[in-house]
Formats: sequence, C-alpha cells, structure tokens
Amino acid sequence: MLGWNLTKENLHKKSRTSPYPGSNVERSKVPDEKVSCLVEWPEYSPMEYTAGAVLTLPAWADPPVGERNFSPKFNEKDGHVERRSQNGLYEVEHGRPRNPAGRTGLAGRGLLGRWGPNHAADPILTRWKRDSKGNTVNHPISGKNMLQFVAIKRKDCGEWAIPGGMVDPGEKISTTLKREFGEEAMNSLQKSQVERQELEKDLHRLFSQEHFVVYKGYVDDPRNTDNVWMETEVVNYHDETGEIMDNIPLRAGDDAKEVKWVDINDKLKLYASHSQFIKLVAEKRGAHWNEELCPDCHGWTKVDKKQIAQNFH
Repeated sequence: MLGWNLTKENLHKKSRTSPYPGSNVERSKVPDEKVSCLVEWPEYSPMEYTAGAVLTLPAWADPPVGERNFSPKFNEKDGHVERRSQNGLYEVEHGRPRNPAGRTGLAGRGLLGRWGPNHAADPILTRWKRDSKGNTVNHPISGKNMLQFVAIKRKDCGEWAIPGGMVDPGEKISTTLKREFGEEAMNSLQKSQVERQELEKDLHRLFSQEHFVVYKGYVDDPRNTDNVWMETEVVNYHDETGEIMDNIPLRAGDDAKEVKWVDINDKLKLYASHSQFIKLVAEKRGAHWNEELCPDCHGWTKVDKKQIAQNFH
C-alpha cells in the first residue's frame, strides 16, 4: 500500500490531539471540515511550539528556518538528509514545508527534528500462533489461522506499538529495520561484543525471510505539526515455521519498556497508525482479524457484508 489520501473517513485525527506529547501545549481546535489547506480559513493562527530537545540542535535535528547558513533543499535529497516525501511533492510557504495532510492546530517542529517529512522504518515480525503440540491455532469463530506479531510498549507514552525508529541520514531502510528491531525488541545495545555478533547472525537469518512492504507514506502521528510530519516504510517479515523466532529471546531495550508476542485481531489498540498496518498484514496473510459474525450472513462478518453491499451499489 503506497500513499495516503485525505478523505472524510480518513482525516488525520491523532495529529490533532492535545496536549502535544511530552508537554502541556494545547493545539488550536481544527474541525474536520477545515483540516484541508484547500479550504480557506483566514483566521487560522496556530501556536508555535518546538521542544527544547530539538532546539539544542542534536545531530538528528535541523536548525531553525531562516538561521544563517541553513538553506534546506525541500522536495529533494539534501546531502545525506532525505527531504523527499513518499507521497509526492509538498508545498513550501515562507520557507517552511506545509503538512500535505492539512492543518494540525500547531506550528513549529514539536518533537520532530527535520522540517518536512521525518522518515521512519517499522518492521512487523509475525508467526502463526501454535498450541503446546506445535499445531497452528484457528480462531473459533472465523476459522482462520491466528497470527502473532512482536509488539513493544513505548517508554514515552506507554502505548503498545510496532518496534521501529528513525532512518539515519544516508542509511538504507533495510538497515534501519534490522537495527531498530535489535535495539528495541532484543536489547542489542546492552549486549557484549560476543553476544552482539551472535545476535547479528540471528537477525540476518530473520531478516532474510520472505517479506513484503505493507505501507509507505504519511503517518497520522501525534507528533505531527503543520510544518513537520512522520512518514514510514512498514515491512512484514514472516517466520512461517516459527523455528527462527522460537530460538530468539525477546528482551525490551532502548525506547521499549516491554516486549512480547501479541495476537492479531481487530481489538488491538496501538500507537499512531500501527493498528491499520497490522490489519493490512492480517489481510495479506489470510489470517484472522474480525470475530464479529452476522447471524444472517452465512458465515460472513458484518464488516464483510457491508463491504459486499457497497461493492454492488
């Protein structure tokens, strides 16, 4: 799945929530009908906010726009920094990029370092759920095999999420995916050199498995503002037999508070847009997702029946 479309059913909602993460900053209220920048709103004047951690100019952050010697090249590769969006060209106003998904009620960079798109990579590691005898487990209602994925509990907000992180300048997505999973789900940063070498072998086997790109593009993230936004590439690596993951111990590290295998279903409440990504994986793998059956649908779920009805009207 490539891209992100702004529709009535898919307005960015988490990007308009208050308070802004890690602060007491309240966004201006942006009603659904005025999210799109194509809708004129002369009175719109959002508060400016950039976190102190960004203003100290760490290696992962840009200087303020307008600062001497800082001339970012938007919509193109700017040295080692990727300023191109995975969704195409974005507008630049008064030297600042404009969020392509629309208004968020807040200007500035918040917690994000780069003006414009901030690129991340999210690996979804899956396996089939099995019983004590090693047999795959079917859901009692849908009859489909149940899928599990490795989830972490984020330290910053306490929400469960896909283990992932930011792409370093000049880094390949495949490298980011492997590195972030090792750091957050296997605590690689706290291991000895010998342990890291063994872990690298396991990670190589794991990330050499069959995989597919689940999604590329804009993410409805609570850290987004009018001038900065998250984009990601989500990749699913599937261990069909479970032999590799069964022998790799999970241990939370870096930005993760906890890590565990989680059953995939429509009741999952995850960080940002992660639930949508997990649903796409379940659909691709033909795994269980929804368990709400409609009594007069002959085995179809209510969601399936509604979709079928829409397709024929």
